[in-house]
Amino acid sequence: MEGTFVNQPTGRTQCYLCTNCDEGSGVRIKRSCTTTSDRVCEPLEGFYCTDFTMNSCLAAKKHTSCQPGQYISQTEYQIGNECCPKCPAGNRVKTDCKKSRSTSCLPCIEGTFMNHPTGLKQCFPCSNCDPGSGLKMRSSCTTTSDRVCEPLEGFYCTDFTMNSCVAAEKHTRCQPGQYISQTGWFSYGTFTSCQPHTQCESENLLIKPGTAASDAECGEKSLKVTVIVICVVVPILVICVAAFFVWKNKKCLSGKICVQSKKLLSWFNG
Repeated sequence: MEGTFVNQPTGRTQCYLCTNCDEGSGVRIKRSCTTTSDRVCEPLEGFYCTDFTMNSCLAAKKHTSCQPGQYISQTEYQIGNECCPKCPAGNRVKTDCKKSRSTSCLPCIEGTFMNHPTGLKQCFPCSNCDPGSGLKMRSSCTTTSDRVCEPLEGFYCTDFTMNSCVAAEKHTRCQPGQYISQTGWFSYGTFTSCQPHTQCESENLLIKPGTAASDAECGEKSLKVTVIVICVVVPILVICVAAFFVWKNKKCLSGKICVQSKKLLSWFNG
């Protein structure tokens, strides 16, 4: 009877009901129902299929139509005058959406990635952390994130992009007696970079200024005072003590002579 069909030999006592292409669900009749085949539905103009079963669209949603001065949202991309749903991060577009279907996606293959929803048909290639460029890998590449690079030991980054080092150069090695362009630095020749001189002016006193191959030498204030005391006061004390002993010896000597003279006079007077 009309409105029913059977598309294969059957022992059923009832035919199947023909599918209803409801415009309220965003679909219309693509091919009419016959006694041997079901009705086939397709999305209305400006719609895309969200439920595609047995070569027929059972439900559809309306495409977002980008107006002049508008842009595609983060979840859609534009094909002609239509806006298709983007593929999620870690995937790429296999086929664009059409009236009868939505966008179809494929996962990114090994060595490629996609770090955001996309309408692109190819994933991005993973970055190469080339040791010849002074780089090594800090974190591996995944389907949703690129490989992150960092400088090798003894290198510094010269091109830092998207949280990853793209290029690096080797540190200049200061030799003994050499210095970098910034003054107030030195190197013993064993460091990968020159070292700052010790600032003696802050808490200590400068004993010997720094050179290109040696650090500054500092001394405590109390040490310098002690040196002054030893070098000045002690010699004065030594001189004073020596003078006292000389004076005392002279006094004793003169006293003995006087006593002996008195004894001689009394002997002569007899």
